[in-house]
Amino acid sequence: MWKGIEVGHIFKIGTKYSEAFEVFVQDESGASRPVFMGSYGIGVERGMAAVVESSHDDKGIIWPISVAPYEVVITVVRADDAGTLAAAEDLYRELDDVGIEVLLDDREERPGVKFADAELIGIPYRVTVGPRGVADGKVELTTRRTLETEEVAMGDVVSILAESIVPARHG
Repeated sequence: MWKGIEVGHIFKIGTKYSEAFEVFVQDESGASRPVFMGSYGIGVERGMAAVVESSHDDKGIIWPISVAPYEVVITVVRADDAGTLAAAEDLYRELDDVGIEVLLDDREERPGVKFADAELIGIPYRVTVGPRGVADGKVELTTRRTLETEEVAMGDVVSILAESIVPARHG
């Protein structure tokens, strides 16, 4: 037994619209007949559902980079700390400047809530920016697929992400 996912559809429309819009063709005897129509398609929603069905874990979605709505989420541990927020915003601009699709989570929520949300929506990489890390010039980089986290120098994170993301965009 194997599993399948329906990503496309085909259905018969008949002559409903061709008659309404007066779309006719001549048959072999020269008589006008309404065009018999069908619809064939692959829906965006079905494609997204297929990815989610085939790429998830018990924490949520794991988007492949090639179809992820965002490639990186920056999670600000303390958005009320001006230095932390400024460092996160600078990192956001740097990632955006090199063409990486990035989301800044600067909500006034506990870090655990933000981490759970990031895992649920499945953004491939999470960069965690907190006051201690900023003071040490470091951020945490988490890969969504494995949930492995490593400490990375703040000055290196953009190039590390670019090296991982750009080649992965094309499969």
